[in-house]
Amino acid sequence: MNLRQLSLAFCITSLVSLSCQAVEKPNFLIIIADDLGYSDLGSFGGEIQTPNLDSLAREGVRLTNFQAAPTCSPTRSMLLSGTDSHQAGLGNMGELLQEDQKGKPGYEGYLNQRVANLAEVMQEAGYSTYTTGKWHLGRTEELSPKARGFDRSYILVQGGASHFDDQKAIISVDPKAIYREDGKQVEVPEGFFSSEFYTDRMIQYIEADKAKGKPFLGVLSYTAPHWPLHAPDQWIDKYKGRYAEGYEALRQQRLKRMQEQGIVPAGISANTPMESGLPTWEQLTEEQRQREARSMEVYAAMVDNMDHHIGRMLDYLRQSGQLDNTFVLFMSDNGADGNSPIDLPGNREWMASDFDNSLENMGRKGSYIDYGAQWAQVGATPYPFFKGFTSQGGTTVPVIVKYPSLEKQAGQINGGFFHVMDVMPTILELAGIKHPGNRFKGRSVQPMQGRSMLPGLLGEAMPERAVGWELFGRRAVRKGDWKMTWMTAPYGSAAWKLYNLAQDPVEANDLAEQEPAKLAELTQEWDDYVKRNNVLLGPVKIKYGFETCLYEHCFE
Repeated sequence: MNLRQLSLAFCITSLVSLSCQAVEKPNFLIIIADDLGYSDLGSFGGEIQTPNLDSLAREGVRLTNFQAAPTCSPTRSMLLSGTDSHQAGLGNMGELLQEDQKGKPGYEGYLNQRVANLAEVMQEAGYSTYTTGKWHLGRTEELSPKARGFDRSYILVQGGASHFDDQKAIISVDPKAIYREDGKQVEVPEGFFSSEFYTDRMIQYIEADKAKGKPFLGVLSYTAPHWPLHAPDQWIDKYKGRYAEGYEALRQQRLKRMQEQGIVPAGISANTPMESGLPTWEQLTEEQRQREARSMEVYAAMVDNMDHHIGRMLDYLRQSGQLDNTFVLFMSDNGADGNSPIDLPGNREWMASDFDNSLENMGRKGSYIDYGAQWAQVGATPYPFFKGFTSQGGTTVPVIVKYPSLEKQAGQINGGFFHVMDVMPTILELAGIKHPGNRFKGRSVQPMQGRSMLPGLLGEAMPERAVGWELFGRRAVRKGDWKMTWMTAPYGSAAWKLYNLAQDPVEANDLAEQEPAKLAELTQEWDDYVKRNNVLLGPVKIKYGFETCLYEHCFE
């Protein structure tokens, strides 16, 4: 290490604030993929070509037990606030708020004013702050990144959209994608492709301010690989025929590589609870197999293309001499997505009338496809279920961290338990910035619930803690190696199930009856979580995410 890196490492390990003040402030780059599966990247066992992220993994540390929320906007609210989504305003996704939730604190459907978010705190401390890509934390200019601490921003307001320049959104009742640059609504330029454009804008923002000499916080939030699945033809062509073997063959290939790499323990089998209710590859017709294979080809192309643009981003920082002083964190916002957009209001008719989803046009502009529940179960390998569920498949996400003071850990796998709420306290500690406490800019704000990851990243044991999840009425709580989950039929029995993740990381063996004392202990932790975060537990009446079908087969 050079002197500056050694000084930074000293600051991290000794937490001596006076020494840190004399050291050059680090930059921070958070890269978020949208609905990326746990096993998709090459460095996490996948067959998709992701050379830039794999290189980042070799130079940094892979976190294999990092937990997010079950869906995107709750995760983003926790990432930017360091506290639970029920405190930050996303107790439920804004589009899916239930009648008993509307108007209640923590259920605003946007990043509320009761938190001092990461960008605001960093901006106040002298950082340049930028974000490009998906926002999903407020629709209006008053709720845009410009109003919440970002100096420059170019964002998609909604949860998803066409990745091309036609600006179609993802739901029939809100059919046009809304983009804002620095708070003002704009139209995307001709030739727009999401991953390329968001990367270009982030580079432009950083380059334009470089002469100011200020450190930066950048949040590069891709909309890939969220449906609709889109990629340029040349990227799709790379994967032609790659997925003709079908779901189970790909899952077993991924699982084998994951075990060889040390991502998951040797000897475990993938837990696929939906397997009996959905068609196998052999049960599909030839036409269905062609469409399924094509969907996965497009998905893989999206991930490959996103990796290419991440490489461009890192190359820019390297060539401009900034990478060695930049903390880079790459993550997915939730598990792989097996929920069909057909279940969104009015979408079945809209998708049939307004899009060309012929086999030849799949993945091109004017199409609207997803890749279905079976491929999502492959993406979640080896964990059960996927996005929207409080099981491991819904919340365990691939994370890579790179920073000079972690050079001794380069290439290693860290299986310590980390949570998305931990990102903000980690960044603040590295930057030598204190959280404002319970007051910020004249308003009351919530304290952070997350904790700095730095000791754990350096291999130190972290104190045990209890963490809860709730979304769509689905519940979970974890303490140490123990986890409880609660889901309604057909995905659960509306009763708590208990797992020892050290012995059973894929949640296959319910120990609720065998371990009544541990069940009682975690039940009390759950009650504390509900009280601490004002969680509402009324009935949930939505179709999206509560019916899983593939062609004529439905999981029941």
